[in-house]
Amino acid sequence: MLEYPEINPIAISLGPVQVHWYGIMYLIGFAALWWLGNLRAKKNPLWNPQEIADLVFYGALGTILGGRLGYILFYDLPAYIAEPLNVFKIWQGGMSFHGGLVGVLVALALYGYKTRKGFFQITDFIAPMVPIGLGAGRIGNFINGELWGRVSDAPWAMVFPDPRAGLLPRHPSQLYEALLEGLVLFFILWIYSKKPRPTMAVSGLFLLFYGLFRFVVEFTRMPDAHIGYIAFDWLTMGQLLSAPMVLAGGSLLWWAYKKHSTK
Repeated sequence: MLEYPEINPIAISLGPVQVHWYGIMYLIGFAALWWLGNLRAKKNPLWNPQEIADLVFYGALGTILGGRLGYILFYDLPAYIAEPLNVFKIWQGGMSFHGGLVGVLVALALYGYKTRKGFFQITDFIAPMVPIGLGAGRIGNFINGELWGRVSDAPWAMVFPDPRAGLLPRHPSQLYEALLEGLVLFFILWIYSKKPRPTMAVSGLFLLFYGLFRFVVEFTRMPDAHIGYIAFDWLTMGQLLSAPMVLAGGSLLWWAYKKHSTK
């Protein structure tokens, strides 16, 4: 069993102002999106630095608003109805990837309308840069000591400080997600997108692999206590929301290559 490296969730305190590691991780994700976007734009004449800056702004807005609203609607609506001001306490966690995805897609649709760029032209461009932010967010979850895994006797299991974890060794599922949804997914998409691909293919690959990785990791992750298992004593809300991503991703890939082969 490994010892959980307790890290103060507050990175910097300046009087009443507190900067949390969770927020810093989001900043790292947006900074990586800007840097990698400019790097990709150098090889793509359809994009320029100002468009990348606007793209990051729209993406950040969609991530934060969609992620927060998604968590509230999918995971804990009664609690936020009882304490509505908690909606603004983002530094405590409570962000949903699936809600963030919907928020980002809406934001990118608005960005496409403004710039007259095709929707899948935008999503294919941005998809390879997203995993770095996803991985950073999971590191933030780990530092917060939240979203811990199920009880395990694995040699790398950890006892998390949250009393609700019961002082039992558990899977560090946040780190599994940081590895798969962050690092591994980044390399898959970055390498795949280095060559020209049919429109929608990169977006489809993102949905397919994120959905698969998330579905698998959910078997080691403890479901939210107030929700529990959705069905069969193993199906979680995360798996329920990820399964359509796998289907949508596979469908987009099939359709992208079908259209390409008939041209």
